[in-house]
Amino acid sequence: MSTDPERPAVCRRYRRDEIPMRKLQLLVDVLVFVFLVALGLRVPAAADDGQMAKARENYQSNCVKCHGEGGKGDGPGAAMLNPKPRDYTDCKAMQAKKDEELFKAIKDGGDSVGLSADMQPFGGKLSDDEIHALVTFIRGFCKQS
Repeated sequence: MSTDPERPAVCRRYRRDEIPMRKLQLLVDVLVFVFLVALGLRVPAAADDGQMAKARENYQSNCVKCHGEGGKGDGPGAAMLNPKPRDYTDCKAMQAKKDEELFKAIKDGGDSVGLSADMQPFGGKLSDDEIHALVTFIRGFCKQS
């Protein structure tokens, strides 16, 4: 035991106990880290759910009038259009389209990809992320049939 008056003997005891405390703190830190990483891995899924909810909302606001509630191209405005709006439930036709083409058609309008000029551009209204989410949402119509 130390006889130094500025270092009481009790300090040495705490120093010996400090090693297990450091191990305990390290264990707690690792567990917290693992928990946060695991939680973090689930956050993108929730974000995807949020993006898909926003995509559904954007579809309802901007696309339903021509493409219809179920994506069949039978919305209330479709009767006046020639050519008719794309049927998103036609899996064969949708598989032939690349995401980039769908993205460009939504962002820059139908005529930017050789489709109808009646398909207006939404690039000024929707962000690129919203358009990408909308493409994913539209692809879901084929999977639902």
